[in-house]
Amino acid sequence: MPGCYSGIFLLKEYAASTQGIYYIYEMRRLLIIFLFISSAAFSQSDMLAREYFNTGDFEKALFEYKKLYAASPSNVNYINQIVAAYQELEQYDAAEGFLLKLIERVNYPAFKVDLGYNYQLKNDLQHARFYYDEALKSIDERPSNVFAVSKSFQNYTLLNETIQAYQKAMTLNPDYNFNLQLAQLHGELGNIEEMFIGYVDFAEANPIALGNIKRFISDFISENGDNENNVLFRKILLKKMQQEPNLLWNSLLSWLFIQQKDYSKAFVQEKAIFMRQPESLDSIEDLAEIAMNDNASDIAKAILTFITENAQDTEVLLHAHYNLIQIETEQTPKSEYAVIDKAYQELFNTFGLSALTFKLQLGYAHFLAFLNHQPDKATKFLEDTLKLPLNEMQKAEVKLELGDILVLQEKFNNALIYYTQIQRNLKNSTISQEARFKVAKTSYYKGDFKWAESQLNILKASTSQLIANDALDLKLLITDNKYDGDSLQTALKLYAKADLLAFQNKKSEAIDLLNNILNNHKTEGIIPQALFKQAQLFESNEQFEQAKTNYEAIIANYSDGILVDDALFSLADIYEHELNQPEKAKSYYEQIIFNHADSIYFVDARKRYRALRGDFIN
Repeated sequence: MPGCYSGIFLLKEYAASTQGIYYIYEMRRLLIIFLFISSAAFSQSDMLAREYFNTGDFEKALFEYKKLYAASPSNVNYINQIVAAYQELEQYDAAEGFLLKLIERVNYPAFKVDLGYNYQLKNDLQHARFYYDEALKSIDERPSNVFAVSKSFQNYTLLNETIQAYQKAMTLNPDYNFNLQLAQLHGELGNIEEMFIGYVDFAEANPIALGNIKRFISDFISENGDNENNVLFRKILLKKMQQEPNLLWNSLLSWLFIQQKDYSKAFVQEKAIFMRQPESLDSIEDLAEIAMNDNASDIAKAILTFITENAQDTEVLLHAHYNLIQIETEQTPKSEYAVIDKAYQELFNTFGLSALTFKLQLGYAHFLAFLNHQPDKATKFLEDTLKLPLNEMQKAEVKLELGDILVLQEKFNNALIYYTQIQRNLKNSTISQEARFKVAKTSYYKGDFKWAESQLNILKASTSQLIANDALDLKLLITDNKYDGDSLQTALKLYAKADLLAFQNKKSEAIDLLNNILNNHKTEGIIPQALFKQAQLFESNEQFEQAKTNYEAIIANYSDGILVDDALFSLADIYEHELNQPEKAKSYYEQIIFNHADSIYFVDARKRYRALRGDFIN
């Protein structure tokens, strides 16, 4: 930029004059402006060159990049773009000449990879191999050259050469660890065993990266324990365990078994870890949670029992007892609920009634009211719980349960008092928003749809996505059906009553009431909702054929409605997990994938479809 030098000369001249200081400041200001304008122009040229290249106008891109290179001959990006533009224009000789001159001037081994690839494009494989080898030899001279050389090889998808570069550098400098990069490259090449070994070796040297390693490996294994990749990974870990005991191998085996939903084998590994490091039960607690969420009740009970026998922390112990009694309640027939009641009483005798056993107390009240049909006893029990030294959040949880029990008894106005107290005492909290939703739901049960809507409108912006979604669903149900058919809102009131019966665990009565809607309000818009609600109740009663019939009716008759993807996914789930017809399940998952890409079930449907098809890679 010649203008810069003339500017400096003028500054010196004016400095010698009587007004020199003034002119120095003025010229400095002008010089800064000039430099800013020059920099902006340079940046615009860079953007213009990129625009030409990205739109395929390679001749103009080449012209612009040559100008930029002339101004900044050490900029590797401009060099690469000039070579790429030549190659896009199939001017390989020009690229060759440019690179040869560059290599004479600059000792940068990555340019030899560029030249080798240019020869490969000319189908001159002998010269290509020569320059690739030259680039690899540069690592012998200076191991740090691996970073530029490997990057260049990888840019051209020369994966075997990239692997050679990394391996050579690791041999020459033991401080280098490229196991992660090597594992990823082997994965791209389909060398699954080398990939697994690379990931495992990297995890051994970098335990902090274990979470990422699991995520990478998960792309290559499936839920099927007999899958070839699963078997291979298991063998690698078992071999490692034999060669050099390390709890990392137990942890990875446990994780693999969890992916395969083989929680018993995962539990064996977690116990082995605990026996050597008994200071924490965190991983075993997590495994119990996973098993419970997957309805693997028997193994979950075994894991929770182990926790109760080994936990030193009272909170951990009580949490395990709470989960254990929930599973036992589900597995116990109603005629033997006295056993559950006795189990709660024994826990209260052992640990007392205090803030520490707060969650157990809530569980017991819920059991009394909703399962053992003793709502008055449950209410008295919770009123006593409120007298304990609880914090505000715990008090709100008790009041939420009390409100639910009053709704169960259809004492709606009393329930609303508790819900409103929560909103007033814990404004803007998640539990306050939950209480507002229950206000809306209670008003809906009462048939006060206008007030319910007003509360739901507020909740659409809830910070809890679950509450916001539930609020939106209920609002749509009311809005779409409150004026449908007749001014008395008969069908909507019947549906709300059926919803209440379901909440009260009176499933048969709810199913019968929904039948009333289906038979006597056939022309009204609430029919698909009634079909779907009834299907869910059939499922909870394990009446899968009846549920299937309802879902099929929604798909056949309301294919343009908002419930069609719900019906498709539910139907696929029944075929997969209850009726053991995977091909049928695949066909319904496929419909979601191809016809309902915006569905909330899209990701799960794709994952399940691929698992049923036998894919490993997500």
